[in-house]
Amino acid sequence: MFIGLDLGTSSLKAILIDDAQNVLAEHSVRLTVQRLHDGWSEQDPQSWCSAAEEALTAIAAQADCSALKGIGLSGHMHGATLIDGSDRPLRPCMLWNDTRSAAQAAKMDADPKFRAITGNIVFPGFTAPKVDWVRENEPATFAKISKILLPKDYLRLFLTGAHVSEMSDAAGTAWFDCAARDWSDDLLARCGLSRNNMPSLVEGSEKSGRLRADLAARLGIPAVVVAGGAGDNAAAGIGAGVVRDGQAFVSLGTSGVLFAANDGYRPAPETAVHTFCHACPATWHQMGVILAATDALEWLARLTGQTAAQLTSDLGPVTAPGRTLFLPYLGGERTPHNDARIRGQFLHLDHATDARAAARAVLEGVAFAFGDSAMALAATGTRIDRALALGGGAKSGHWVSLIASVLGVPLALPKAGDFGAALGAARLGQMAATGAGLEIATEPPIARTFDPDPSLADPLAQAHDRYRRAYAALKDLS
Repeated sequence: MFIGLDLGTSSLKAILIDDAQNVLAEHSVRLTVQRLHDGWSEQDPQSWCSAAEEALTAIAAQADCSALKGIGLSGHMHGATLIDGSDRPLRPCMLWNDTRSAAQAAKMDADPKFRAITGNIVFPGFTAPKVDWVRENEPATFAKISKILLPKDYLRLFLTGAHVSEMSDAAGTAWFDCAARDWSDDLLARCGLSRNNMPSLVEGSEKSGRLRADLAARLGIPAVVVAGGAGDNAAAGIGAGVVRDGQAFVSLGTSGVLFAANDGYRPAPETAVHTFCHACPATWHQMGVILAATDALEWLARLTGQTAAQLTSDLGPVTAPGRTLFLPYLGGERTPHNDARIRGQFLHLDHATDARAAARAVLEGVAFAFGDSAMALAATGTRIDRALALGGGAKSGHWVSLIASVLGVPLALPKAGDFGAALGAARLGQMAATGAGLEIATEPPIARTFDPDPSLADPLAQAHDRYRRAYAALKDLS
């Protein structure tokens, strides 16, 4: 038996699986985010520990955990959790969506060493610029920093007493050499830090420590191995079986992610593609990230007074796009534009444009944004043979079919079940405890596969070209 703990922004989820990876129990605990000022997003690290203890207690109450062998961790990336020499948080954790450090990020990104070593643009959401913001604005706090931990790694500290991270999460800090899979002493020094301020490193599938004996006794579970774990998207890749070259998933959540597994390191920071280490040795992954996927459809739902389900219920089969275009940049865009100022736009509206036509344009706009990410990944030499369709937006067969035709690859829709980060964390716990390898990271059972429609290839390519030209014109105006 193995437990996966997934620390999300709004909740912590725990699942218990058996040796055959059947889910035996699960429990979620709500978390809150504090936003004291515009652009700030913070969380109390102690709330993660309380939530983990509550979730593990609930799991132990649902099932006999005497045969438990391992625990794996996943969590939201890029958070800056600053602790003192007594392992106490010095301030609330600055989360992945905290954007106050835009000036610090721009300064770091202007230094060519950062892109050359990390393989990535330095985004404001990354850990390093947040800590530099603390150095400039809260110098007394910066002076007291003993260790800098990512969110799931602070949770690990609570569970094991060890300061440890792993490659996939560390890759999103902007202090990490993704090719060498190690901290960069050069980049740390440029930020007034050293390796002594960072946790030690293991691979996600390796042991990072054991559950503290006192905590295990209090929870009523064995003091088992705790795996290195993974950042949330890498953990989702493990949970979905996306671990080998040519495998990918499309996540249609609030934001959108095109995630591709790689057997080599292929950085291309100028494309705004994230190139990070995967959660297992000698593997990497790339991500194209779009900031508004289902969020764009929910925006239209609020605007029209209809639900997202109502807007998409009668769209029928995918057809050639009409003239109406939608650019889904409601809060800027990540891949491939790296443009925080750009904003969304409808084009070619007329008297005949109704809510149904607007909904179709929104779905097409998000699909073209995924197409932009796919083109950016392809420019690095990454291939995608097929992909899984995950997330709430994948409930729309029309949308999944449309994206398959835009990407030109089959999209496989899993049967009902949880194949996300919590399962990936549990699988990593199984690997660390038993020595199992990537063979246990299998693809979920598939309910249906959506193949690209060859008859739509030319119309969609023409519409996608109009979409890209519209972005270029909008950028000039902004």
